[in-house]
Amino acid sequence: HVQLVESGGGSVQVGGSLKLSCVASGLPDIRYCMGWFRQVPGKEREGVAAIDTDGGTTYYADAVKGRFTITQDSAKNTVYLQMNSLKPEDTAMYYCAAAGTCGTIVIMGQGLWEGQGTQVTVS
Repeated sequence: HVQLVESGGGSVQVGGSLKLSCVASGLPDIRYCMGWFRQVPGKEREGVAAIDTDGGTTYYADAVKGRFTITQDSAKNTVYLQMNSLKPEDTAMYYCAAAGTCGTIVIMGQGLWEGQGTQVTVS
């Protein structure tokens, strides 16, 4: 049974920072990608960032490049998203996802497995 549990969301002022965490359990013993997508009610999902857990290659949406950093701690089965210089347009529910390819997460904004989400509000 796969579980992705996010934490770290909250409210922050414009220009501030937040760090999201995603702890994974039950994932199969295969190569996969983990990352984040976000969604605002009434709008389509938007891929944010992803990391190839086998090689560490990272991928970012243009909207967050230079401001967000995705990292992983393999020993803890945890992926992090450090978000700096936050803008009001970053306000969304952020979901952790795992998929066979990073493009699924960053381009399509979805995962084979997805968490319940954590809210980020920037004002």
